[in-house]
Amino acid sequence: MHISIIGLGWLGLPLASFLQQKGHSVKGSTSSLEKKETLERQGIRAERLLLDPLPVHAVPAQLFETDILYINIPPGRRRHPDEYHPQQIQFLREAIEQHQIGKVIYVSATSVYPSKNQLARETDFLSADTTGNPALWNAEQLLWENKAYDLTVVRFGGLLGDDRIPGRYFSGKENVPGHPPVNYIHRTDAVRAIHWIIAQNLWNETFNIISPEHPDKKTVFEKNAQDMGFPPPASYEQPPQQMWKEISCEKWLKTGFSFHFPDPLAFTYST
Repeated sequence: MHISIIGLGWLGLPLASFLQQKGHSVKGSTSSLEKKETLERQGIRAERLLLDPLPVHAVPAQLFETDILYINIPPGRRRHPDEYHPQQIQFLREAIEQHQIGKVIYVSATSVYPSKNQLARETDFLSADTTGNPALWNAEQLLWENKAYDLTVVRFGGLLGDDRIPGRYFSGKENVPGHPPVNYIHRTDAVRAIHWIIAQNLWNETFNIISPEHPDKKTVFEKNAQDMGFPPPASYEQPPQQMWKEISCEKWLKTGFSFHFPDPLAFTYST
């Protein structure tokens, strides 16, 4: 199978290596020439593609000569308006149709669900007015609308593991919300999940993909601090005020996928 990865980043690069090990022909995109050269030295076929939100340089057509297109580019909500990411996706949608790509995987996030102290499922009604992340929600809709290709939308939770340690981000901070349940997934399982979709032909679906265990943030942060030797948060929000959501992965578990890291308290990290 020929697979193109739009976004050879923190998740896309290990995914490329994993898919190659499984016998697939893989190429991908990166936004800089320097990283392109680094990737090629590692044996990853890479092309330069920078969407700001439309292509800044000549578009490498060979990137879209593929059986499966995997799209994993962050929406950059802190830096860009909500319209920015959908414009990126609109360009990619046009390329998909132009090159008649048969299958597409789009990485969204569980942030599309608002936080209303609820259990969130794929069947929940969402709209442009009620979503927690308009950029991702509108991008999803662009890809679903009148499509001529197979599409699966993956809503990952917080991508962690290896060098991403949740407790480190809150080390020493004051008034940290500690009561919300976490919705995390280890990078290893995220990579395995994408391969599982391809191997099991799980097309034309939306999946919440997160570890099935949901300890509260305080428990995770305190364990990270103890295990890794950095200070825990200095204080926690009292009384608890931040709204929360717990993401259900029941639909995903029914596909037969088995997590290596079902419990965020057992995630492995690199220092």
